[in-house]
Amino acid sequence: MDPLALALLPGVGPKRLLELLAAEDPLVALRERFPQAAAGLSQAEERAQAERKRAAALGMRILGLWEEGFPEGLRRLPQPPTHLYLKGELPEEGKAVALVGTRRASSWALAFARRLARELAEAGLCVVSGLARGIDREAHLGALEGGGRTLGVLGSALDRVYPPEHRPLAGRMDLLSEFPFGTEPKPEFFPRRNRLIAGLVRAVIVVEAPLASGALITARYALELGKEVLAVPGRPTDPGSLGTNRLIQDGAYPVLSAEDVLSYLGFSGKPKEAVALSGEEERLYALLRQGEALPEDLAQALGLPPERVLSLLTLLELKGLAQALPGGRYGAT
Repeated sequence: MDPLALALLPGVGPKRLLELLAAEDPLVALRERFPQAAAGLSQAEERAQAERKRAAALGMRILGLWEEGFPEGLRRLPQPPTHLYLKGELPEEGKAVALVGTRRASSWALAFARRLARELAEAGLCVVSGLARGIDREAHLGALEGGGRTLGVLGSALDRVYPPEHRPLAGRMDLLSEFPFGTEPKPEFFPRRNRLIAGLVRAVIVVEAPLASGALITARYALELGKEVLAVPGRPTDPGSLGTNRLIQDGAYPVLSAEDVLSYLGFSGKPKEAVALSGEEERLYALLRQGEALPEDLAQALGLPPERVLSLLTLLELKGLAQALPGGRYGAT
C-alpha cells in the first residue's frame, strides 16, 4: 500500500498515519480502527497515484513523514504535515534563516530586506520566506543576488503559485508546500504555511510588521519551537513598525546589519564589504531596486537633471550595482 494514500485519507492525521504504518498490516489496522476512513481508500489510492504522476511531470518530489528525507525541523512540529511537495532542495539543518514582514512595506524596509538577504546568502545561509508581496519578495531576490539558495514556502499548491506575478521568481528558487496539486490559496492556509517556515529555520527575522501582521504569527511559532526571533527596529511613530518594535520590547534581538545576525547566531561567515555610495547614488540605487526604469523617469523621480542621472548610473555600473538593459532601461544587479 502506498503510504501517500493513507496520508490523503480524510481524518488520518500525522499521529494516526504513523500508527497505521507501524502496524504489522496497515490495511487491516485501518479497517479495524478507522472503518469510516477505510471506505475512501480506493479513491485515496487513485489520488496518490495522480499526485505522484503530477509531481514527476513537474520535476518535483513528494516527501512523506514516514521517510528519512523528511525535514527534522518539521517532524518535530506539534502537528507536522503528513507529506510535503518539494521543488529543488531543502536547506541544510541549522543553516537557514527566515526573513518575513508585511506585504505593504515601506521603501526603506524593502531595500533593507533585500540587502540583508543578499549579505546573509553571501555568508552561506539559505534564506526562507513565503513568496508574498513586500518583504518576502525582496528577501528571495536578495538571496539570489547573493548567489545563495532561497526557499519559498507556499500557502497554496506548487502548481498554483501566489501571487501570480511572482511565478517568474518562483522558477528561479526552491519551493515547498504541504498542499496537494491544484490547491488554490486561502486565507486560512497562510498561518499553516508560517508554521512550516518557523520549523525549517534556525531563526526568524522580522523586518517590518504592524501589530496585525501575519509575520508575527511566524515569530510566535518560532518562539513556541524554541527558535531565535530577531527584529529590525523602526520609528516609534510608524504603524508599520509597531509589531517589530514590540517584538524587541519583548526580547527579540535587534538587527541593524547582517553582521548582527551572523554574530548573534554564531555563524562564522561574513558578508562582502558594502560598497560606499553617495547620497544621490543611494537614492538612485533604491529606485533601481524597485524595478527597471528609463533614465528620464529616474531623473524625474529624483528631481535631478538627466545628465546627472546618467553620470550616477555610470558610477553605479562601475561599482557593480547597476546594469544597462535593452530598450535604454537600467536595473539593479
